[in-house]
Amino acid sequence: MQIGIIVESFREPLFKALESAAAVGAKGVQMYAVCKDHNLITMSEKERSELKAHIDSLGLKVASICGDLGGHGFQDAAGNPERVRLSKQIIDLCVFFGTTVMTTHIGVVPTRDDSPIFKTMVEAAREVGEYAASKGCTLAIETGPEPISRLVTFIKAAGDKGLGINFDPANLAMVLNVNPALEVPLAGKYIVHTHAKDGLHLRDFNPSDVYGTLDTYDLTPPEEQNKDQSPVFKEVPLGSGQVIWDQYLAALKAVGYDGFLTIEREVGEDPKADIIMAVDFLKERI
Repeated sequence: MQIGIIVESFREPLFKALESAAAVGAKGVQMYAVCKDHNLITMSEKERSELKAHIDSLGLKVASICGDLGGHGFQDAAGNPERVRLSKQIIDLCVFFGTTVMTTHIGVVPTRDDSPIFKTMVEAAREVGEYAASKGCTLAIETGPEPISRLVTFIKAAGDKGLGINFDPANLAMVLNVNPALEVPLAGKYIVHTHAKDGLHLRDFNPSDVYGTLDTYDLTPPEEQNKDQSPVFKEVPLGSGQVIWDQYLAALKAVGYDGFLTIEREVGEDPKADIIMAVDFLKERI
């Protein structure tokens, strides 16, 4: 396995962040397709070529491109034609930058197969997945609010083609309060990219209430909702949370995963220091 970094985690301009990733010893990077600092979709061909040349000059590989589009992901039937169109454009960007993985959040997967929202999500994922497969790529759905078994059920319902998993162990620990290492075998062959992140589960909660969903069946009725407004989870520096890293890395090896462990640091006062620590932490274990 190799170490990657989400360049936006440095909170630096894109070209500078790429230089920082190379300087701290990363072998690859994940870039957002769209963020406040840049938009890979609307970049001119010249700008994209200059960016690719800069990445190459630093000896880095593009591990994946993050195609998060906000909102409720693929839950919104009215918005899906545009989301599908943009997702296909991001797949094309993956091809341009030499990666086979587009990661994304698709919204909370409903608990019922007969949910209209579930069917809407399946249709969108199938279309993007088939397009990804035609380009030699995979749409990697990030783990989070639903158990791995439910996510795998969704992928199979969407036809399997061009669909995989971006395995984020911290999300599973923080949201579902599970040991991610025990979930890896359930994801198995579908894991095409991973995040290296850590966190703590602070109290039990309904993920649909926190993440939001258009499927009201999965929302807790207002009269039954827990009025506790305290935080439900907390992201922490690598190695200081609930992820048992030796177990997790061993589980990845056992299912044959040999891709990137891409460091993500979304919070913290000194993300660069946390990233450097995370690189050292992973180098000692892989």
